[in-house]
Amino acid sequence: MQLLRDKKIKPLTAKKSLRPTTGKVREALFDILRQRIDKTRFLDLYAGTGAVGIEALKEGAAEVVFVESSNESINKIRQSAQKSGFYEKIKVITKRVLPFIEWAEAKGMTFDIIFLDPPYHTDEVVSALSAIGKSHLLDKEGMVIAEHFKKRELPGRFGKLYKLRDYRYGDSVLSLYTEVHNEQDCSISGDV
Repeated sequence: MQLLRDKKIKPLTAKKSLRPTTGKVREALFDILRQRIDKTRFLDLYAGTGAVGIEALKEGAAEVVFVESSNESINKIRQSAQKSGFYEKIKVITKRVLPFIEWAEAKGMTFDIIFLDPPYHTDEVVSALSAIGKSHLLDKEGMVIAEHFKKRELPGRFGKLYKLRDYRYGDSVLSLYTEVHNEQDCSISGDV
């Protein structure tokens, strides 16, 4: 698969902690999602430059909600969406992820695909997956994909979320989770 490279989406230089999803990992992500992404509501948590969410739109997502706390990143996302012709299909929310999850839950928002790529050397991936696993943000047949550092082994379960599989790419891992509604059909342990 060849991704459409958008030269207009550049890493932000002012924010040293920003680590955009690499092209290799982004390509692998959309290989995984290829059969599922068409006409979906896609949530991009810790959106950074917005490259993953913009690619989701290029791959057929109906709508992308970007959640990012940096105003500089938010402006970059809006510019990229405008230049890519997807401005009408995006919502950009300036919030930290955990308060967003609580807010979105109260508003009854749901998503088919939730992607999160928090800073690698923090516990935010665990906190965010725990909050998602307790919420009703994920549609019944939905999927959560968490990108994280290879040295962080994530548990097999976060509340209602059960890990399906890990995909490893260099220093990055994509962990796929889904809700299991009948726990007798799931033999995964390691609840968080």
